[in-house]
Amino acid sequence: MDIIKQLEDEQVRENRLDFKVGDTVKIDYKVKEGNRERIQVFEGTVIRIQGTGIRKTFTVRRVAYGVGV
Repeated sequence: MDIIKQLEDEQVRENRLDFKVGDTVKIDYKVKEGNRERIQVFEGTVIRIQGTGIRKTFTVRRVAYGVGV
């Protein structure tokens, strides 16, 4: 068995989130600023999904004050 494939299989979570292009998602991520940490919330529409498994990435577009971010 390929070592990379074995490591990926160990990292896969059972509680995956399933979404598709066009869905609105809310993402909470941790931001570190110096010695402080805070949670940043980002909400937008999924416009692209790429890859599979733990290598899966997605692009989210948000419109804030009439400007795409």
